[in-house]
Amino acid sequence: MLQTVAFVIVAGIAFGYSGFRFAKLFQLLKSMKGRTPKFGRVAERIVTATVDILGQRAVLRDPWIGVAHTMIFWGFLIITLGTLEQFAMTLNEGWTFEFIGQTAYSALIWSQDFFTAFVLYGILYAAYRRLVKRPKNLGQSQDANNILMFTGSLMVSIFLMNSFHVLGSDPWFKDSYFISKHLASVFGGLGFSTETNHGLYIFFKWLHMSLVLGFAMYIPGSKHLHILAAGPNTALKHLDVAKGMRTLNFADETLTQYGAAKITDLSWKDALDLYSCTECGRCEALCPAWNTEKPLSPKSIIIDMKKNLYANKDLILAGKADEVTSLIDARVTDDVIWACTSCRACEVACPVFIEHTDKIFDARRNLVMMESRFPVEVQPVFKNMETNGTPWAFSASERANWAEGLGIPTMAENPTIEVLLWVGCAGSYDERNKNVLKSFVNVLKRAEVKFAILGTEEQCTGDAARRIGNEYLFQSLAQTNVETLNRYAVKDIVTACPHCFNTLKNEYKDFGGTYNVMHHSEFMAKLVATGKLKPTQEVAKKITFHDSCYLGRWNNVYEEPRSVISAIPNVELVEMKQNRKDGMCCGAGGGRMWMEETIGRRVNVVRTEQALETGAPVIASSCPFCMTMLSDGVKTKDKVDSVRVLDIAELMDASTS
Repeated sequence: MLQTVAFVIVAGIAFGYSGFRFAKLFQLLKSMKGRTPKFGRVAERIVTATVDILGQRAVLRDPWIGVAHTMIFWGFLIITLGTLEQFAMTLNEGWTFEFIGQTAYSALIWSQDFFTAFVLYGILYAAYRRLVKRPKNLGQSQDANNILMFTGSLMVSIFLMNSFHVLGSDPWFKDSYFISKHLASVFGGLGFSTETNHGLYIFFKWLHMSLVLGFAMYIPGSKHLHILAAGPNTALKHLDVAKGMRTLNFADETLTQYGAAKITDLSWKDALDLYSCTECGRCEALCPAWNTEKPLSPKSIIIDMKKNLYANKDLILAGKADEVTSLIDARVTDDVIWACTSCRACEVACPVFIEHTDKIFDARRNLVMMESRFPVEVQPVFKNMETNGTPWAFSASERANWAEGLGIPTMAENPTIEVLLWVGCAGSYDERNKNVLKSFVNVLKRAEVKFAILGTEEQCTGDAARRIGNEYLFQSLAQTNVETLNRYAVKDIVTACPHCFNTLKNEYKDFGGTYNVMHHSEFMAKLVATGKLKPTQEVAKKITFHDSCYLGRWNNVYEEPRSVISAIPNVELVEMKQNRKDGMCCGAGGGRMWMEETIGRRVNVVRTEQALETGAPVIASSCPFCMTMLSDGVKTKDKVDSVRVLDIAELMDASTS
């Protein structure tokens, strides 16, 4: 009776305190003012969440620690059944799971003993990795060390409890203790009486339950909040690789804040992201900004935003929104926000599906539209887009000059042509990329594709404006382009620019523009597969390919560019160490194409070094921004005479000529 009363008091205090803290965290979620994302496709979410949570699919991308984490995860699921039974038996000795039958109960006891060892092994490996191997991206965390100590102590207490249970009570299922019965034989050599062994069983049982209750109290304020938050976050993840940025409704007169000035301007899903972070550092390991000594760490920005949320929790819960401190603070600085290349390596790597870029984009929107605070070199880019419909200081009337003499009709001249070639600003104005478009035109003509361009009616898609934070300018350009495209009833679009591709495909939908958009790599791959293009000429013996972030990580197009290259006779495609979803950004995305890089090493030079390591004399690209950055990198490394940077359209043009 005394044990029961004591347990009720202790457990009541522990669970009451834990519940109180969880309630506060839930209230914080509800206090977020940002636009709530839409969640549909329930059946698909259930399936993917089951695979990702129970199957630990995302965690297992990193095999060694992934296996250890999976062992700990599954171990806790099984062991928790035993803990619940101990709680129940403390309240009433007859409340056990023995009602399931001797065979099933014996199997349960065996599995719990087995999984206790399973978890302990995982904990030991995690401790070794954190304290001995110390991978750079993991960092040092006393919180993580505390969790390892807590969890390890829990497993040891279970073995000691079970061992002395065997010695002190001689339960009928003692042979089902897979490991504990062997430990009991060791402890039996100590010569303790049956009463002493039973007393030790009670002691370690209480130690185990106390550790569990202490763990429950510790979780709400630790990084292991992800134990409860990561499941819902996984279920609510963005299901498709492709996605567009959140759209602001400027027609909404109640909307007075554009972007995120304070932590509360983010959405409750953003806050759930903050709760879910495991601080594993996988995002940081792939971040091009962090790996070139920039102040941005995708792991740190999530942790720092969570610290901001917690620091303001009393003001938020008291309804004092005006007194909440700025999102941009001593930790999340302007340099942190502007360092992002929006490559999404962090999001692809994250095992709990945190969306880092949404938060950075919202912070930029506030800086640009509310505070007019942005890198000075961006000002002429905005002005050029407003006046000329292009980031470059060229007249809109010159947009179609590149096509003179090529015999390409415009949609105005032949509105019945089914395929629209979206040229993009780089193809229209950049001298190097004009050649890429001309090569692609040659390829299309050889395949007898009927196509047209918009000519001077085409404007910048607004990609750079949106990602820098000027949503208003982006929407102005988007609405104009959608009106033009819809006027010609355009259905099929092909473009050589991944940034135009992503914007036309994933973002114009919000403005009434739904089209079948293909990147030129996809289009050429299809032409080769159907026999309309037949590469016959050898171009280079060895080629390495650089993945564009807005083609790969933003739209899951990895194999098509490679199939185009592989179709060329006698070519060897050699991969860089970082390729496909792990590929390194060129440094131009997220508007960085138009900003100076003054901190740390240059991203494009580091990526070029990775390409040069392959020994390939040709670096293939499928993006005008990537081509510019890699070409500059080759110049910086004094390799212009021995290494060429070519678009895959140029390779196909040379091979089919």
